[in-house]
Amino acid sequence: IYVFSDGYPDQFGGPTGKKYKYKTFKKFLLSISQLPVDEQSALLIEEYDRWKGDLEQIDDVLVIGVRVE
Repeated sequence: IYVFSDGYPDQFGGPTGKKYKYKTFKKFLLSISQLPVDEQSALLIEEYDRWKGDLEQIDDVLVIGVRVE
């Protein structure tokens, strides 16, 4: 289960300086959901930094993940 603020999907970046968007964020979360939690955390940070590039962070970024087994 993931809970997140709007900061991650609303961040501008990428090759055209557009928003990351919710659809892209959901797809990314699904792609990493089966990995260990610490690896998910590292990949979330890496993806955010890659997308944002040199642009300024425009909002708070909060992502909380809980694994239910």
